[in-house]
Amino acid sequence: MIDLEQFLRQEGVDETLLGEAAQFRASHQTAEDMRGRIPVPVYKYYGKEVWEKAIAAILCGENLLLAGPKATGKNVLAQNLALLFGRPLWDVSFHVNVDAAYLIGSDTYDGTRVTFRPGPVYQSAVHGGFAVLDEINMARNEALAVLHAALDFRRVIDVAGYDKIQVDPAARFIGTMNYGYAGTRDLNEALCSRFAILNMPLIGEEDLGRLISDSFPDIREQIRGQFVKLFFEIERKAHSAEISERALDLRGLLDAIALMKKGVKSGDALEMCIVNKTFDEYERSLVMDVIRARIPEDLGRKEIFG
Repeated sequence: MIDLEQFLRQEGVDETLLGEAAQFRASHQTAEDMRGRIPVPVYKYYGKEVWEKAIAAILCGENLLLAGPKATGKNVLAQNLALLFGRPLWDVSFHVNVDAAYLIGSDTYDGTRVTFRPGPVYQSAVHGGFAVLDEINMARNEALAVLHAALDFRRVIDVAGYDKIQVDPAARFIGTMNYGYAGTRDLNEALCSRFAILNMPLIGEEDLGRLISDSFPDIREQIRGQFVKLFFEIERKAHSAEISERALDLRGLLDAIALMKKGVKSGDALEMCIVNKTFDEYERSLVMDVIRARIPEDLGRKEIFG
C-alpha cells in the first residue's frame, strides 16, 4: 500500500483525494478472512487524470464503467483501485450464459441439506468488496437486470426464497467493456445510468517506457525504446485497419520481454506472444515484418538486459 501511494504521489495525483482514500480504508476495515482477496497487482496503472477521476467517483459512491479498446489497462486499473481502497476483489467474467443465479447465488445440496451458495455479486455486497464485471457488454440484458437495485440508490439485493440484503457502504461495482468484440452488445440505458463511465485512453509512449522499466529494471534503454516504438507502430497499423487488433497486445509485449529474460531469443518470444495471436497467414507476415524492422530476431538475454 505504501508503495502504491508513493507511486501515485510521484504521478502527481491530488493529495486531497489520496487522503480521503486513506480515510475510506480506515473507516471500512476488511475482515481478516477476506484480506487474502485484496489484490496485489503485477502492474501499476499509469495516467494521473484517469486515477483522479476514478478515485473521485469511488469516493462519491459511484460505480465505475471502464470503457475503451484493448491494451488500455482496464483490469489493471480495477485491481489497483481495489488495493488503494483496501477492498477484497471478486472477478466476474461475462459471457452469454451468465445468468442471475451465477451472479447472486443459487441453491445447492451439501450432502445433508439444501443451502444457499452465494455468487460473486452477493459476496461483494456482503463483504464490502469491489466486484469487477469484466466484459459486461457480453452479458444478456435480462441477466444484468438483477443488478439494478444493487447499483442504484436502493443498494439492495433481493434473494428469491431467502432475504433482502443491504449492500455494504464500501462495496463498488466496476464494469469493463471493449468496443467491437465479437459477441458484445450495447448496454441498455437503465444499466448505463447506474455507472459513472470513464473512457480509457491508450497508454502514452513515455508511460509505456516507464512501465517496461518498472517491470524490467535492468533492460537496456535503447532496446526498451525499440519495444515502445514497436507497440505504437502495431497500434497505428491496427488503427488504420492494415491489421486486426489481435496483435495489439500490451500484455503480450510484456510477456515476450519476460520470456527473453528467461533466455528465449527475441524473435521466438515475440512470435509466441504477439505474432501468433493472429491466425491469418498474410496478417502474420505483416506483423512479423513490423517486428523485424525494429527488433533483430536473434537478440539474446545479454543483449537486452544489462
